Amino acid sequence: MISAVAAQTKRINLGSGSVLLNHYSPFKVAEVFCTLNELYPGRIDLGAGRATTGPVTDFALQQDRSKRFQADSNQQITELVSWLDNSFPENHPFSTKPIYTIDSKPNLYLLGSSAWSANAAAALGLRYVVAGFINQNAIEIANIYKDNFKPSKGLTGIKKPELILSIHVVCADTEEEAARQLAPVQLMYKNLASGDTSGRLPSPKDAVKELGGLPKLEQYKAGSKILPKFVGGTPDSVFPQLKAMQKDFGVEEIIIQDMMTDHKARLYSYELLGEMLK
Repeated sequence: MISAVAAQTKRINLGSGSVLLNHYSPFKVAEVFCTLNELYPGRIDLGAGRATTGPVTDFALQQDRSKRFQADSNQQITELVSWLDNSFPENHPFSTKPIYTIDSKPNLYLLGSSAWSANAAAALGLRYVVAGFINQNAIEIANIYKDNFKPSKGLTGIKKPELILSIHVVCADTEEEAARQLAPVQLMYKNLASGDTSGRLPSPKDAVKELGGLPKLEQYKAGSKILPKFVGGTPDSVFPQLKAMQKDFGVEEIIIQDMMTDHKARLYSYELLGEMLK
């Protein structure tokens, strides 16, 4: 998808959010994204993380199925950085010629919602994206990253902390329509809490029916630093909340996530969000 979109564009950055390292070889991830960066220099972002996608998928993606699935990725993220920087020790079996042929590298970000990812990004001197749509107490994770950050000596890392906040946002002409478009993901999380890991996302109409009505829209309170799981509403409602989050978390960039099943409404939501920034 990144390559397909990059071929049709010239300026915007494109990336992943994120490649789950517990499912992939770090070498393969580095090779693919370095190749993308050589095709489209300076426009490729490599977002990496770890997560479970359900017991069936986790098992199917394992190369060695004799082992129990592990979501820990300390070795993988360290190895990924080493492949990107060509920084393995001389006596390491992976010490070989670089896997890239140009000086620029894909921009590496570690995405996460836990103390593990915050500490890993800090220790390796990486850009960090905190998933506020998963962990509403994201400020604690953000502070772990900032407080423990060590400047990177490699080309892939950075010298000062760079924190991005990721949140779930839906924008519409009315509060009611925003709530209706949020209903599918609200239902999915409700089902997850009851043990349903199918990730089923119905239409807004069916989701509202299953929920027994429109979900209630939460509001972010400036200064609270406690994030709502979902942000939804009109531009006049959403934009002040985003600005307050930007100030409270001290970030320059916010990544927007959505899981909307009405594609036309999704495009319109991003159109409204884009208008806010003009």
